[in-house]
Amino acid sequence: MSGVTGLSLPLSILDLAHVGADETPADSFRASVEMARNAERWGYSRIWYAEHHNMPAIASSATSVLIAHVAAHTETIRLGAGGIMLPNHAPLTIAEQFGTLAELHPGRIDLGLGRAPGSDQQTMRALRRDPSSSDSFPQDVLELQGYLTGPSRIPGIEATPGKGTNVPLYVLGSSLFGAQLAAALGLPYAFASHFAPGALLDAIEIYRREFRPSAQLAEPYVIAAVNVIAADTDEEAERQFLETKRKRVGLFVGRGRTFTPEEADQILESPAGRQVLAMVRYTAVGTPTVARDYLDRFAERTGADELMVVSSATERKAWMRSLELVADVTGLASRSAVTAG
Repeated sequence: MSGVTGLSLPLSILDLAHVGADETPADSFRASVEMARNAERWGYSRIWYAEHHNMPAIASSATSVLIAHVAAHTETIRLGAGGIMLPNHAPLTIAEQFGTLAELHPGRIDLGLGRAPGSDQQTMRALRRDPSSSDSFPQDVLELQGYLTGPSRIPGIEATPGKGTNVPLYVLGSSLFGAQLAAALGLPYAFASHFAPGALLDAIEIYRREFRPSAQLAEPYVIAAVNVIAADTDEEAERQFLETKRKRVGLFVGRGRTFTPEEADQILESPAGRQVLAMVRYTAVGTPTVARDYLDRFAERTGADELMVVSSATERKAWMRSLELVADVTGLASRSAVTAG
């Protein structure tokens, strides 16, 4: 089957900087660098890292620092935040951080923005975040944009570094709010369908219908996230997928508690387990051709302009192998060579 992903649709990666059971954050960072160097060679368009806090299994909390580290070890691939939870920060601080990244690595830095806390209520207090801070998210996005593009919306305040870097902004979301905001501001829209798929199609429809052109973007641009577990056999991919679901039971039902495989499987049959299964509704599982065909159908159904794949395999080698197989079967490297030429 030849589909849009195999021919022209850009593919990117969301790296959650996963920390395995027997790993340290340093191990995770080394793996992220290795993956990014491979992804650059394989032909992926960009890699994003997400801001999460107080989650032992995710090491991307200091997102801009991780981006800087990976950028220093790669050459051409775009890197960015997917995203920065802006209500956790002053817009000026984020403008300075990403302005610094843009000065160090021109033309390679993206800035995706979300309004969720990226944490639980107790962690939100530890971050000194006001529960109502998300109410000003639209204004904060505009303030941040002013620091990066000029003129500043705060008289007498400029971001140095930052001003004139024109770091492209993306609105992230998993609800209709983000779609409406991205449309109103004329910004690209990235939907978190890899873990919150419920409103995906409605959000994309609203975004495209209500989009207003801006200085950054003339036409609507949608990035849709999708989980991928590709392996050399269907059986191996299904085994990895089962392990992924079991791990999510521990993260989201047990809040870190360890379950036996049997206990996790029982929970997956319960109402709480069905919520976990709903989170992975959009997952390509199988051999490379099966995964490619799934991505083709997903792209056609959503009408997305770009897919951001999340390698959901829990084992490090399988995580890397999944991304390699997807790149190979969709011809990313050859497409990138044609574009570069």
